[in-house]
Amino acid sequence: MAINVYLTFDGNCREAVAFYEKVFGVKQAQIMTYGDAPMDSNHPLSKEQSELILHTRLNIFGSNVMFSDAYPGFPYIKGNNISLSFVSDDEEKIKTTFQALQEGGSVQMELQETFWSKCYGQITDKFGIEWQMNYEEQQN
Repeated sequence: MAINVYLTFDGNCREAVAFYEKVFGVKQAQIMTYGDAPMDSNHPLSKEQSELILHTRLNIFGSNVMFSDAYPGFPYIKGNNISLSFVSDDEEKIKTTFQALQEGGSVQMELQETFWSKCYGQITDKFGIEWQMNYEEQQN
């Protein structure tokens, strides 16, 4: 299990990742763009939007720092562009933690299967902290 920092950018994620890569002397992980994701007919993307970063991460001094561009058409609010990502290979722990964070908080995305995770959800706790809950199988 880990708690990771997740940074969201307003269309300049590639630039930010390249900057942090250079600053910290780390190599960039694989970039997944919005165009790499399964197409959602309710939210069609332009060519420019499909090239925005959906997800990437850098390991900086032993900590995973994750990055993405804000989803096209959804608001980007400077100052609210940092969330914590709870990553675990224990699906039950994800579910109980998500349930506990709901007390006085608000759910942005119910726990559900996505194309990258069998259990993912987003919640803002009662203190205004944004959390992403993500199942990730342990790699041996």
